[in-house]
Amino acid sequence: MKIEKNLFLYGVPIFIPVAFIYGWLTEWSEWVGFLGIMLVGGLAGMIGFYLAFTGKRVGARPEDRLDAEIHEGSGEQGHFSPWSWWPLVLGMSAATGFLGIAIGFWILYIGMGMAVIALVGWVFEYSRGYHAH
Repeated sequence: MKIEKNLFLYGVPIFIPVAFIYGWLTEWSEWVGFLGIMLVGGLAGMIGFYLAFTGKRVGARPEDRLDAEIHEGSGEQGHFSPWSWWPLVLGMSAATGFLGIAIGFWILYIGMGMAVIALVGWVFEYSRGYHAH
């Protein structure tokens, strides 16, 4: 995770000064851009810190070593739900929520209700039904 950690942590000293330069160039009359760039720098720092912390626990992966072979990265890469319909329902509820922001707020509440149902269904997917352990 060394490359990923460096990618995000090197972004912090770039984004923070760029935010102040942006603020100076706009004569501090436009705050959304300044705050947005500052938040991007903070988010890059949080992700970089998490990757550095996790990289120390996990150790060097085959992707981090120059002498690694291709077969060292084979095998199980994680746990995925190939038959799950809940991500589709969650995406449709997000689309409904954004539609509600654009058209009318009453539609947003329908999207929020659908999102709660989809999140609960996705979280408890393996606790009940066909895939229960």
